[in-house]
Amino acid sequence: MKAGVENAQTVLTLEDVTFGYGGNAVLDTISLAFRSGEFVAIVGPNGCGKSTLLKIMAGLLSPGHGAIKLDDRPVSSFSRKNLARHMAMLAQSNEAPAGMVVCDLVGMGRFAHEGWLSRGTARDIAHIDAAMQTMAVTDLADRRVGELSGGQLQRCRMAMALAQDANILLLDEPTNHLDLKHQYALLETARMQAATGRAVIAVLHDLTHASLFADRIILMDGGKVLADGAPADVLTPENIAAVYGIVTVAKTFGRAIVHLPESAVE
Repeated sequence: MKAGVENAQTVLTLEDVTFGYGGNAVLDTISLAFRSGEFVAIVGPNGCGKSTLLKIMAGLLSPGHGAIKLDDRPVSSFSRKNLARHMAMLAQSNEAPAGMVVCDLVGMGRFAHEGWLSRGTARDIAHIDAAMQTMAVTDLADRRVGELSGGQLQRCRMAMALAQDANILLLDEPTNHLDLKHQYALLETARMQAATGRAVIAVLHDLTHASLFADRIILMDGGKVLADGAPADVLTPENIAAVYGIVTVAKTFGRAIVHLPESAVE
């Protein structure tokens, strides 16, 4: 765990959370706590409940049992607008009106801070400009969404999340559609957001990316948390074999932990 994070404020907790669709259980008795200043990666195979867990945190789904609390207050007690002042989410969906201009798309991140008499304030504009600069999309400001590549749109959607200026940033597979350069840039941005004191929680598929950028990794399987801790403690060959059903050899390069199939290194 990053120095200082163990003493940081807990901002989001899940207590014995369960969830299912119909009769199918998706999450089974999940209890977790997230602190300010921490970048947490949630990893695991397809269908293990990662994205559902993120939606539960965001208040987009209600648990069948258990509680989700934001600063010791039930998430369900917040209005959507008030919750958005505390929590921003980059969802998997790329849906946005094709005719919308990029600067307006990014500006949607300021919705939670707007009032009848305070729309488009200097503060709003400053946050929008800063978010677009951070994601290197300033040159796209006047382009229409329908003209963008998938990667360009993903970077603009990340800018929208940053413009929201929330204390908790939820990212669901944020590197989708991005080339290698922009995958690293987005994850470095997420890491820097945590360094400023935000809690950053990201669902990732790439285990190497998770080890390289996250302070803490939560490994899920079958709707349960199999392991939770520092990357080196979680991304072990034993855990990878248990969850993914593949025998690997772990190689370390700086912060990065790379798992290679055992058959490829014989």
